[in-house]
Amino acid sequence: MIDYIVVGLGLAGITFCETLARHGKSFVAVDDESQQATKVAGGLYNPVVLKRFNPVWMAEEQLAFAIPFYKALEEKLGENLLYPSRIKRRFASIDEQNQWFEASDHPRLKNVLLQELQANTNPNIAAPFGFGIVAHSGRLATSLLVERYTELLRKQDQLIGESFLFDELQILGEGVQYRHIMARQIVFATGFGLVKNPYFNYLPMQGSKGEYIKIHCPDLRETEILKGAFFVLPEGNDEYLVGATYAWKDFENTPTAKARQQLTEKLDRILNCDYKLISQQAGIRPTVTDRKPLLGRHPVHKDLYVLNGFGSRGVMIGPWAADLLYRNIEEGNSLPAEIDLSRFKKKYFEAGQASRGS
Repeated sequence: MIDYIVVGLGLAGITFCETLARHGKSFVAVDDESQQATKVAGGLYNPVVLKRFNPVWMAEEQLAFAIPFYKALEEKLGENLLYPSRIKRRFASIDEQNQWFEASDHPRLKNVLLQELQANTNPNIAAPFGFGIVAHSGRLATSLLVERYTELLRKQDQLIGESFLFDELQILGEGVQYRHIMARQIVFATGFGLVKNPYFNYLPMQGSKGEYIKIHCPDLRETEILKGAFFVLPEGNDEYLVGATYAWKDFENTPTAKARQQLTEKLDRILNCDYKLISQQAGIRPTVTDRKPLLGRHPVHKDLYVLNGFGSRGVMIGPWAADLLYRNIEEGNSLPAEIDLSRFKKKYFEAGQASRGS
């Protein structure tokens, strides 16, 4: 019997697998690459909600955990994954500048939002009101991380590269069995795929589709992340990721002309130079109705767990949340009430049980 089966290899699955590896636990991962949110994500980490200049929930704690975690992964995989970068938040008005000054006095933002505004010196960017600078931000090469970590698990014979079949999962008195594999616990880290999980589909997973475009723009010559209506993330070689959009009713991983138009129209307002569209990507973010992650144990089946609901902030949340869940399972530590999936037990699980019984 091994310690864990982990289903899903996006940011949630990878951070949990790596947490297990660092604690010497045995595990296998099951993944069919059907959930594309991590692969197509821009990989941004940013401690501020830049629409209203509010601190992201638990950002300081999450970043303190995430940065060393990813640096250790870089060593392990022999790849550059982490690209620290300031964010240049483009102001649309004097009023936004004033809001920035006010927000920069917030105790949790005074070291993040720089007080001094930056004038625009790039003739290829339309920013007459200048920029506010965000520190402690950057980008994780999420697609490369998924690719390399998947390769590592495959080499170590710890990967089952196919769809997880719930009909073949048996819940035992102690532990679970999936096909021929017996494990003490199983953790589902399947992103938006949670909606198809018969054990956890009672949870209020909303989902939001996000789309990026990649452009080639030699004249832009920008090395820091820009934020206007969307983010513009430099990827090197004069290539930039632009996005991401939000759509709440389309749950296909297929890029759309509507999102492409939305992105290029907004981009055209801030760029004074030509660019070439290289590609477009789409994925479904695992967004929960209360915008908090989902961690914890099934209300009835004690060896079934979930690590999910990271929304658009998986890079920051992942390592921190994986550690919390690990310590909850292995050491009995309580999960923060805000992210413990038991917060939905009465409203969704018990209500669902009652309606099925009636």
